[in-house]
Amino acid sequence: MALDALDRAIINQMQGGFPLCANPYAEVARQLGTSESELLARIQKLLDGKVLTRFGPMYHAERLGGGLSLAAMKIPAADFERVAGIVNAMPEVAHNYARDHALNMWFVLATETPQGQQEAIERIERETGYPVFDMPKIREYFVELKLRIEA
Repeated sequence: MALDALDRAIINQMQGGFPLCANPYAEVARQLGTSESELLARIQKLLDGKVLTRFGPMYHAERLGGGLSLAAMKIPAADFERVAGIVNAMPEVAHNYARDHALNMWFVLATETPQGQQEAIERIERETGYPVFDMPKIREYFVELKLRIEA
C-alpha cells in the first residue's frame, strides 16, 4: 500500500501521544490540517491495509493489577499460519511475530489479572496443540521506539 504525505503524517503524529480533550480526533486532525472524518477514514484504511496492525493506547498491565509476560512457541513451518491465527485472535496477545530461531513464534501476553496469565497460556496450548514457553518480566526497561515514516 502506497502512503501519501497525510498517511505518513498521521503515523508520525500518532506515535507521540494522543490529546486528552473532549474531541481528540478533531484536535489531531486540526494539527495535521485535515478533517476529523478524513483522519478517521485514513486510520481505518491504514488498519485495513495492514500498514498498522493495531491502533490504541498502551497500558501498563501490571500497574493496573494485571499480568504481563513475553511468550514463545516452537511451531512447525507447515502449521505456523494456523497457529498464528489462533494466537492472534486472543485478546490477551499483542506483538506476535515470527523469528528465525528454534522458538519461532514470540508474543506479548497481557492479562487483566496475574492469574489470567496461566489461564491464557493453557487456552493457547489447548487450542493450538503446542506448548507455550512463558518468560515473565524480571526487570523492566523503557525503550521509546518511534518509527518515523519518511517520504
